[in-house]
Amino acid sequence: MEQSLRKSVFEFVKKRYNSEIEYLWQKFPGYAVFRHDDNRKWYGIVMNIPYRKLGVDKEGIVDILNVKLDDVLLRDLLIQQEGYFIGYHISRGSWISILLDGTVKMSEIENLIETSYKVTEPKAKKKKL
Repeated sequence: MEQSLRKSVFEFVKKRYNSEIEYLWQKFPGYAVFRHDDNRKWYGIVMNIPYRKLGVDKEGIVDILNVKLDDVLLRDLLIQQEGYFIGYHISRGSWISILLDGTVKMSEIENLIETSYKVTEPKAKKKKL
């Protein structure tokens, strides 16, 4: 596996949102979620999966990040670019998966985490904005 941005993502959400990284599944010890403190909604999940699960013709395991978007056009544009996919293992069409193998720049990942955080925050907070 290439150098993963997993640690950088975890450091970002901890520093920016004071989010704890939660490992919820004994069967999948490499899967981690981060969520809002108030409504407990997830705004991201990191998983380690085979490249082939994403349709990538490459051997090995890769870390991915799933984030939620509220703009279908943006989602459709992103999944046409290298490193972006329709949300793996999340059935709703508003989630995307991002490779954390360096294909996508960390600055882009941070922007998409920010979007996901805003999309999933409580409705009362959204109204104030």
